[in-house]
Amino acid sequence: MDRLREWLMMGLKAGASDVHIVPPLPPLFRIHTVLGPAPGQPPVTAEQSEQFTRALLGERRFTRLEANRDIDFSYQLPELGRFRVNAHYQRDAIALAFRAIPSRVPALESLNLPPVVESLADLPRGLVLVTGQTGSGKSTTLAAMIDRVNQCSPEHIITLEDPVEYELKPVKAVIEQRELGSDVPDFASGLKHALRQDPDIILVGEMRDLETTSAAITAAETGHLVLSTLHTQNASQTVDRIIDIYPAEQQNQIRAMLSNTLQAVISQVLFPRADQPGMVPACEVMICTPAVRNCIRENRIHEIPNIIETNRAAGMCPMDESIKALYLNGWISREQAVSQAARPQTLSRALSA
Repeated sequence: MDRLREWLMMGLKAGASDVHIVPPLPPLFRIHTVLGPAPGQPPVTAEQSEQFTRALLGERRFTRLEANRDIDFSYQLPELGRFRVNAHYQRDAIALAFRAIPSRVPALESLNLPPVVESLADLPRGLVLVTGQTGSGKSTTLAAMIDRVNQCSPEHIITLEDPVEYELKPVKAVIEQRELGSDVPDFASGLKHALRQDPDIILVGEMRDLETTSAAITAAETGHLVLSTLHTQNASQTVDRIIDIYPAEQQNQIRAMLSNTLQAVISQVLFPRADQPGMVPACEVMICTPAVRNCIRENRIHEIPNIIETNRAAGMCPMDESIKALYLNGWISREQAVSQAARPQTLSRALSA
């Protein structure tokens, strides 16, 4: 374990967002989205990786890894930092992926998110979704929203996480953080019982299946603010994904329910900054205005991008407009901007104008 701690400390000091242990390669660090070997370090053997994993998990959870071939958990490196960890088998050896979690939740206003996001944390009820690919900053955005409430209001907040990432210290709010596998068996069960625990706000790490999605929408319908994530690229895809989870005979009903409960979708893409070390997000924001609710209810999802484009006064923001602003501020390169655009050719012409 001393060698593993040494590698994790090296990664943190180098500014790595992720550390990968993949036998028979040397440790790998992802620094500002670029993955490369840790300098001067030897290859990791399969025996070392198994020893690390047994020490991290203990025998009970290691048995679960052997059965399921994959497990998520968290790890605290004393006085240095916290990691979200995934252990999994590849080519019959165990590999480990460590995601570094900052010790402090960043202030919401420091994340360069659209101003309307701050107001979404103050909603009394409904469903707010933060979406994007893995590593796009979804967990950070949700933690910052929760922490803003925590600084301002005496709310009861329950989080269901796989695993717990940011440690949220109560200020004005009462915060209960429940981890899958140790505090609760799964998201759906945690949501069902959370409704009996007098919450004001429920954070669900991911709406990953029908049971969890249905429970989250029900919680939002019954007067709670529910925050969650999906691995979708934009608002339209998010709405389609939720509806497609349900059997065909239930989809009209869920469109009606979703049109009433959904409050907003924030879709993020994370860019390495071109002007200085660090990362910066671009965001599409959809606010559920009456026009959006009608589109969801009447299955006219294809019209949502146009509504976002033409309703910026309501706080909405198209992804390409957010990317363009980052480029004009000198924070990202032209190549980065065009590569992540929803409409690359249109954005390329706009940047050349």
